[in-house]
Amino acid sequence: MTLKKQGSFTKNKGGRPKQTIKKDRRVSVRCSFLQRKQVQLRAKNAQLTVSEYLLKMGLTGKIVIREKVLPPEVLKRLGELNHIAAYLNQIAKKRNGFDELSAYERATLAIQSNEVKQLAQDVKNYLK
Repeated sequence: MTLKKQGSFTKNKGGRPKQTIKKDRRVSVRCSFLQRKQVQLRAKNAQLTVSEYLLKMGLTGKIVIREKVLPPEVLKRLGELNHIAAYLNQIAKKRNGFDELSAYERATLAIQSNEVKQLAQDVKNYLK
């Protein structure tokens, strides 16, 4: 609810915010069945809708396709490595402050150590 000047409340309707520049004009293009399929395939490869693809091609004349270089398995492993690195950083910070590790932290450290070893083995197997 929002407060008006008079002190009464109005209910916020929610929903999608209004666009500053509305796309309310339509452009039609005539093409053959094969041409349409080709445009649809190119739009899909660029990860755009047909409308977005044709608009960008018409305005700029080119589409920049950003492809992921690394496969999903490698990206997942990189995420795991980032988690492990953050945890090891916390442990190093605590040890540099002359604090002792709790039993939980020692157990977690042992698990993380095994995960790093397994990750190294997975990387070696992947690169073979």
